[in-house]
Amino acid sequence: MGVSSSWVIGGHQTDFARNTVRDGVDFAELFAQAVHGTLGAAAISPADVQVVHVGNAFGQLFTGQGQLGGMPATVEPALWGVPAVRHEAACASGSMALMAAMAEIEAGRYDVALVLGAEIEKTVGGDLGAQHLGAAAWIGHEGHDATFMWPYMFDRLADEYDRRYGLDDRYVHAIAELNVRNAKVNPNAQTRDWKYTAESFTDDDVVNPSVEGRVRRTDCSAMTDGAAGIVVVSDRYLAAHPDVSARPKAQILGWGHRTVGLPLQQKLDRSREDEYVLPHLRGTITDAFARAGIADVDQLDAIETHDCFSMSEYAAIDHFGITGPGDSWKAVDSGDLEIDGRIPVNPSGGLIGGGHPVGATGVRMVLDAYKQVTDQAGAYQVPGAKTVATLNIGGSTTTCASFVVGAGA
Repeated sequence: MGVSSSWVIGGHQTDFARNTVRDGVDFAELFAQAVHGTLGAAAISPADVQVVHVGNAFGQLFTGQGQLGGMPATVEPALWGVPAVRHEAACASGSMALMAAMAEIEAGRYDVALVLGAEIEKTVGGDLGAQHLGAAAWIGHEGHDATFMWPYMFDRLADEYDRRYGLDDRYVHAIAELNVRNAKVNPNAQTRDWKYTAESFTDDDVVNPSVEGRVRRTDCSAMTDGAAGIVVVSDRYLAAHPDVSARPKAQILGWGHRTVGLPLQQKLDRSREDEYVLPHLRGTITDAFARAGIADVDQLDAIETHDCFSMSEYAAIDHFGITGPGDSWKAVDSGDLEIDGRIPVNPSGGLIGGGHPVGATGVRMVLDAYKQVTDQAGAYQVPGAKTVATLNIGGSTTTCASFVVGAGA
């Protein structure tokens, strides 16, 4: 038996603008929404699911709840006895859940996988929440001077770009403005109803104050509650279910996954002589391209990438090859990243505009890629999109994952 392809046949995202804590929603209700919404969108019975993979990064820290691999069966009796596991890789947890599901599908062990990502973060205030999220750094070894760990780290990344290539912060802020603008038409986006002014994306210290160094308020994604799910099936399942095969579906054409050490400085030291600041990030992307038979970024129709901060997207631009190393500003300045541009990036609004419940983000990205290539993205649809890539990172790019998703025949 040959290696099976992995196919996405449907999925669901909760409303990332919702404050689940304020609404009295716990993990059980959030998982119930994700499980039933995902299976409903895929039009399959819970009894058809053969394995479940859950992405969650910080469940114990924010809610005290661990063992979230058991939550799907807690809320859906038909999943009782179905093997399930939770995956943690900081903000890349959802992608790791999908990677594991694909491995089992492609090996022929299972034919139907339910992949979920979920996070509840609004149980605590912003300062303590930032401290919880900082657990993905090398605790006790970096960030000693940080008030907020991750803005601090991505400020350091910005400084490294500035040192190597020069960096005009206007272009970094413009990434946030584009993603917030895209999010306005996404019915599940966290910021869709938030109000901004032109000064909100500038160096105005009153309207857009510094959080850490050159990283300002609107350069940061916000604390978010939410979940996303997709159903992934095998070639064998599609052959046995022609009714499912006839529906809109997407094939995961290629993937990349690399992991390096925790500290940011170690990453920067190792890349001193490289043309890229983060060569392992570049390698993750080119691995996905190679497995998908993609020569370069110009064979993509859109990208959903990790913009936990504007600077992380700025780095993604040149590492994808949209520009040469250090020249990401050119793609921002030219309009290449707009929905009607050369290579639309984050048409959903990304993390800054759409929201970032960290365990769900990698799954949400692939769900949006599926929507794009099946012409189901609604108001943020990229016309004619047939091939879309994702890039999901955990920590200071310690864990990197990329998928290439294509329209199914």
